[in-house]
Amino acid sequence: MSKQKNVPRHIAIVMDGNGRWAKKRFMPRLVEHKKGVETVRKIIRHCNDLGVECLTLFAFSSENWNRPTEEVNGLMSLFINALEREAKALHRNQVRLKFIGDTSRFPPKLQQAIADVEKLTSDCTGMQLLIAANYGGRWDIVQSVQQLIARVQSGELQIGDINEDSISNLLSTVNAPDLDLFIRTGGETRISNFLLWQLAYSELYFSDSLWPDFNESKLMEAVDDYSRRQRRFGKTGDQVVENQSVKGEAHNA
Repeated sequence: MSKQKNVPRHIAIVMDGNGRWAKKRFMPRLVEHKKGVETVRKIIRHCNDLGVECLTLFAFSSENWNRPTEEVNGLMSLFINALEREAKALHRNQVRLKFIGDTSRFPPKLQQAIADVEKLTSDCTGMQLLIAANYGGRWDIVQSVQQLIARVQSGELQIGDINEDSISNLLSTVNAPDLDLFIRTGGETRISNFLLWQLAYSELYFSDSLWPDFNESKLMEAVDDYSRRQRRFGKTGDQVVENQSVKGEAHNA
């Protein structure tokens, strides 16, 4: 399907509300995580059909290690099973998968599953899917700055060479388009240390739907809301309208 008008190039989602979904149904938390995987599959497919260039999903934050050991271990097993089960489908649909975050803390079996799927889909030419796992926005900025410091110490760079572009080029999202639309489900209105640098000019959308209940129609509500917004990037509204008119005239010329 060709890209529709006003569809964000890059969407990022905090998939919140899993635990509350299970609690309302008197179910164990791992049940809701499995249900959440089904929602992930639907949203990936729909974003790919819409023509979204990049989808980033916050799967496991660096703070999630503080959860009960049983839940963390269950999540690790769920990650492995999901990767092994979905790998061929991602490849078939030309979705290129990449994990962002410090995956070195994960069990060796999970690290291998991640490497296998990334390799399998590395030549895919469709939507880029970024899975943020053991990820934190502050961590991302720090690791970028650390790399720049190392280059200054080696003489490769001068301090004056460090700027917004040099930091951006070493973030984990370096090959992704600028973030256009941030979505958080579950009714909370927090960023939760997710893509802090990348969120600078993105549009924020908060949904009351718990993640397992978030579906294609809910996604389209967010996309439609995004399409009605005027993105100014520091300009006035009149300037944006004038610029759009000029582009339209050039396109029709």
